[in-house]
Amino acid sequence: MFAVIRTGGKQYRVSPNALLKVEKLDAEAGGTVTFTDVLAVGVDGNLTIGSPIVADASVTATVIAQFVLDMVIILKTRRRQNSRRRNGHRQHVTVLRVAGINANGQTYTAPEAAEASEPVEATQE
Repeated sequence: MFAVIRTGGKQYRVSPNALLKVEKLDAEAGGTVTFTDVLAVGVDGNLTIGSPIVADASVTATVIAQFVLDMVIILKTRRRQNSRRRNGHRQHVTVLRVAGINANGQTYTAPEAAEASEPVEATQE
């Protein structure tokens, strides 16, 4: 199960319970966000492609955090001119966890992880 969504001028392929970093959204940490710009939905080998979006499809996600990425340095030089220009940029991002995908009148969520009663230890051979 996956969907292709559009946000912030970019396209992302998401599946339930996936972590996603997108450009800053106006939402508080712990809140939910719904994306209605769903470009494609894939379920059990069947692919539905929208024109341009899939009707009645949406993706819901929970906001984990809002933060700023590391600085990207832009350095431009002109050879033999003793001319340099240095700029920097820090991108604001929102971290999301995809809760579910709604398509074809159904809601698809991540299967519940089975709790392991004993931790599995790696063995060397």
